[in-house]
Amino acid sequence: MKNMTEGNSLKLIIIFALPLMFGNLLQQLYTMVDTMIVGQFVGVDALASIGGADWITWAILGLLMGFTQGFSIRVSNCLGANDEKGMEKTITMSYLSCLVIGILVMIISQIIIVPLLHLLNTPENTIQGSILYLRIISTGSIIVIFYNCFSSTLRAIGDSRTPLHAMVIAACINIILDLIAVCIFHLGIAGAALATLISQLFAALFCYRRLTKELPFQLTKESFYLDMHLIRQLIKLGTPLAFQNMIIAIGGIILQSVVNGFGFLFIAGYTATNKFYGILEVVSISFGYAITTFTSQNYGAKKYQRMKQGVFQANLLSVAISIVILLIVILFGKNVLMLFISASPKQTQIVLKYAYDYLFVMAVCLPILYILYSYRSALQGMENTFIPMVSGIVELVMRVSAALILPKYIGVYGIYIAEVLAWFGAAIMLYICYKIDMRKINQKELTE
Repeated sequence: MKNMTEGNSLKLIIIFALPLMFGNLLQQLYTMVDTMIVGQFVGVDALASIGGADWITWAILGLLMGFTQGFSIRVSNCLGANDEKGMEKTITMSYLSCLVIGILVMIISQIIIVPLLHLLNTPENTIQGSILYLRIISTGSIIVIFYNCFSSTLRAIGDSRTPLHAMVIAACINIILDLIAVCIFHLGIAGAALATLISQLFAALFCYRRLTKELPFQLTKESFYLDMHLIRQLIKLGTPLAFQNMIIAIGGIILQSVVNGFGFLFIAGYTATNKFYGILEVVSISFGYAITTFTSQNYGAKKYQRMKQGVFQANLLSVAISIVILLIVILFGKNVLMLFISASPKQTQIVLKYAYDYLFVMAVCLPILYILYSYRSALQGMENTFIPMVSGIVELVMRVSAALILPKYIGVYGIYIAEVLAWFGAAIMLYICYKIDMRKINQKELTE
C-alpha cells in the first residue's frame, strides 16, 4: 500500500501514474493488435464490423468500470482515514455487488444487441460480424467487472504497478491467442473477441492474487455477511460514474448511427482512428486515476490544500505531455494508421484520408481532453460523483447535437468536430464545479 498524504505531491502522482500509463498503453496496444490482425488478415468488412460494435462495447465496459471506480473511492477514503475495518468490509461488499452487476449486464446485453444494431442502421455486410463480436464480449461481463474491481482496489490502496504487470501478461497472451485464433484457425472476429476475454481472465486472476497478499488483513468469512447499508453507499458512489459512462456511450452510439450513413469505407477509417485514439487518451486516463487516488486519500485525511496543489501540478504536466503527443501524431500518425488497413490501393487511400483527418483534429484538441479528465477525477476523489455524471450528459448533448447538425453543412468533418465539442462543453462545466467545491472546502476550513 502507498500513503499519498505525505511527501512531494507531484512526484507521488507521477510515480503512481507511470505504471498506469504503461499498463493502459499495453491495454490499448493489445486492443489495437486485435483490430490490426482482423483488418490485415480478415479484411475491411471485418474491420468495419468491429467498428460498428465499438460504442456498444464501450457502453458495456464503461458501465462495469463506472461501478468499480465508485467502489474504490470508498476504499481510498478508508485508507486515508486509517479505517482498516471499514476498508475490509468495503472490499467484500464490492465483490458481492460486482457479481450481481456482472450477471445482470451479461443478460441484458444479450437481449438488446440485435435490435440496437438494427436501430443504428448497421450496414448489411457488417452487421453479422458486429453481432458475433458483441455476443462474445458481453458473455464475459463477469470477467471484465472483476478484473476492473481488483485493479481499481489495488490503485485505491496506492499500488499502480500490479495492474501494469497484469497488462503485460494480458497483452502477451492476447497477441499470441490472436495470431493462433485468426491466422491459424481462421476464427476471424470470434477469435479476436475470445482472445480478449481469455487475456482479461488471466489479468483478473493475477490482480486478485496480488491483492490478497498486499492487504494488511485477511478477508474473513464474517466480512462477507451482507451489509445492505454499505452496499447502498457503494451503489450510490458507483451509479453516477456508471451512468456517466453510459451517457457518453449513448452519445457515441448515436454518433455511430450517423457514421454508418457514410458507408463502410468511412466506418473502417473511423474505426482505425478510434483504436489509435485510445493511445492518445492513455496519459489522461492514467493521470486521472492517480488524481482520484491522491485526492481521495487527502480528502479522507482532510489535507485539502495539499489536494488542491496536487491537482494543479498534475494539470500542468498532463497538458505539456498532450502537446508532445500532438507532435508525434503529426510526424508518424499516417504510418501507424496504415497498420490497420488492408484493401485495394484506391480503397486504402480513401480510408487513410478519413482516418488521418479525424486523428489530426483530435490530436490538436488533446489539452481539452486532458483537463476534462483531471477535474473529473478530482471531483470523484472528493466523493462528488454527481457532477461527473452531469458532465456525461453535457458530452451527450454536445456530441449528438453536433453530429446531427454539422455533417449537413461540412460533411464528415462534422463528425470529427462533434467529438471535440463534447470534450469542450464537459471540461468547462467540470472546471467551474471544481472551483465551487474548493471554495466551499476553503470556507469550511476557515469556520472550523
